[in-house]
Amino acid sequence: MEPLIHVTGRGVPLDRPNVDTDQIIPAAWLKNTTRTGYADGLFEQWRQDPGFVLNRPERAGAAILVSGPNFGCGSSREHAPWALHEWGFRAVIAPGFADIFRNNMPNAGLVPVWCEPAAAAALMAATTADATAEISINVAERTVTCEAAGVRAAPFRLDDDARDRLVSGLTQLEVTLRAADRITAFERARAPWLDVSA
Repeated sequence: MEPLIHVTGRGVPLDRPNVDTDQIIPAAWLKNTTRTGYADGLFEQWRQDPGFVLNRPERAGAAILVSGPNFGCGSSREHAPWALHEWGFRAVIAPGFADIFRNNMPNAGLVPVWCEPAAAAALMAATTADATAEISINVAERTVTCEAAGVRAAPFRLDDDARDRLVSGLTQLEVTLRAADRITAFERARAPWLDVSA
């Protein structure tokens, strides 16, 4: 996974609350047994509407999705953040996330930018009014800036573990594998009669 220290790009407004994982990637797409091939299913039902924001040519290539509260509610499917990442998003800004979805995002290379409601509303208004509005996210410092929105270094919530993994470009599994020697030593000390070398 590539390290994400800064994310800068245009924002796409999805002014809807309670966007659930079945809307992000419908259940029919979960038959795929790989971690790729989900971009075409992203917001599949909504994209049938020609006026849907992701169908607009001026929104192509945007790196940041700006959404309403409780983004990613519903089931715990990892496919939802995978679909967002494969589409080209590197961050989602919202005034709140479902916990499991928020925890899955860093493993997919996505920054969950949990802003205060006032900052989230300003970013939503700016990206709705101007398709070229650029947002800059400093992952290491946990701040978001958007000149068009009048938002300057607004803090956002991101736990230390998620921040460190994003900045280092590591998934939870990779962090665990880096500690393999310590885990083996602990297991040998705890239960020396077991063979933990395999």
